Amino acid sequence: MQPVIDTSLWLARKRRALTRPIAGADFLMRRAAEDLADRLDAVERRFGKTASLFCQTPAAAEVLAESGKVTENVRVEADAAFLAGQPGVVAPLETVPFEPESLDLAVSLLSLQAMNDIPGMLVQIRRALKPDGLFLGAFAGTGTLSELRESLLAAETELYGGASPRVIPFTDVRDAGALLQRAGLALPVADVETITVRYDSLFGLVADLRAMGETSALVDRSRRPGTRELFARAAEIYAERFSDADGRVRASFSVVWMSGWAPDASQQKPLKPGSAKISLKTILENPGGP
Repeated sequence: MQPVIDTSLWLARKRRALTRPIAGADFLMRRAAEDLADRLDAVERRFGKTASLFCQTPAAAEVLAESGKVTENVRVEADAAFLAGQPGVVAPLETVPFEPESLDLAVSLLSLQAMNDIPGMLVQIRRALKPDGLFLGAFAGTGTLSELRESLLAAETELYGGASPRVIPFTDVRDAGALLQRAGLALPVADVETITVRYDSLFGLVADLRAMGETSALVDRSRRPGTRELFARAAEIYAERFSDADGRVRASFSVVWMSGWAPDASQQKPLKPGSAKISLKTILENPGGP
């Protein structure tokens, strides 16, 4: 499979971001962690051994610990720098270093969008889950940074007569549901939430993306450095097309959530075709009942 994301570059930028933090730039991870807490709260069960996979910060592990529903959690990161001296396992990105049927719960926050083989990763997660084990994952989906993508493409086309991809492609929520099914996870659910953040200009957004370690890591990215002229024109286009009445500009982040369970005989099954006691035609023809 031809890789789309340069994962080595993505990790290098994540490591660099750790050394140059900007207060508040972790807002997406904090929001994802809050949503994880809400989703765990809605699950009426406890979990023995769990894993937080490539979440880059301790946010997910802290949520699991504070939930009161987890006995043990193992953090897995692609670089020891992300563990910051805390206990955990270092493993290559896109691997799940656990024995088959050894986990009750697996969690992944905001890293799947940087993986080249999402289907393979989900298959590994499903294999590592015990029967009736749960997977919860969040990643950046289609619509994320759409304003930035449009502004950069328009500016580069205007200035140079052509454009290079500068924002990674993102997975659609409908495809996310199909990926869960393809991986063999039961009761798959995928939903999306769009988070809109406002900035004084494009440059504030770019500063936050650098602080997140989320600037473009495309394999086929342009090797020509972006010029001041390019970003100045992109900022003008951004302001023209995506500003509010007060002059501030909008940036969209679409967070796709996925959940699925390792198959187990105890789970609900769909009825067999033809097993219904009353036909849909009868219901539609008699809306008030018999």
